[in-house]
Amino acid sequence: MSLTLYYHPLSSYCHKVLIALYENATDFDRRIIDLGDEAQRAELQALWPLGKFPVIHDAARQRTVGESTIIIEYLDRFFPGDNALIPGDWDSALEVRLWDRFFDNHVQGPMHQIVLDRLRSAHGDLTRERAALDTAYGMLERQMASRIWAASADFSLADCAAAPALFYASTLQPFPVDHHHLQAYFERLMARPSVRRVLEEAKPYFSMFPFVEAIPERFR
Repeated sequence: MSLTLYYHPLSSYCHKVLIALYENATDFDRRIIDLGDEAQRAELQALWPLGKFPVIHDAARQRTVGESTIIIEYLDRFFPGDNALIPGDWDSALEVRLWDRFFDNHVQGPMHQIVLDRLRSAHGDLTRERAALDTAYGMLERQMASRIWAASADFSLADCAAAPALFYASTLQPFPVDHHHLQAYFERLMARPSVRRVLEEAKPYFSMFPFVEAIPERFR
């Protein structure tokens, strides 16, 4: 098989790539990497010296690609399916890429800082990170007031980014009760077959998540 994905089933950025793969039923081999295992970490670093996942290796083209957004761009170019994740129209594609970065930087970014604080038992002041999530939620509430998907008429790269970002962030900082458009968008994401499959595969690993007690029962 041409493609191999190096990943971990708990990682939000890996979820993003898995959703894209499942959206288009792309064939790939999987290599779960435990970064706590020295040999497995070295295996990943031999391909991607930064030692971060996800990473894909395309044996047919002898290409190794890291970074979740770039991986999905690569898949859309070389392994296209029925569901194009980046629109052909330049203006629409720009909007998709904008919201992809929004989810990675302004939802996942603060979320990861909160998770790291608990992992390190740092007990730091996370007021700024929680406020950043609330600001992001407010922007999303306005964005989703008149649309089904985050950035285009169809499910896209932006939605691949949104699903894991919002899934994990909402366990740390719940959506405000009056953000009905955001909540409805979240439910559409959670009902998407590709997203459901990713979460089902992650279920055995949720016990490793520092805020596992906050994951809604329906996902555990």
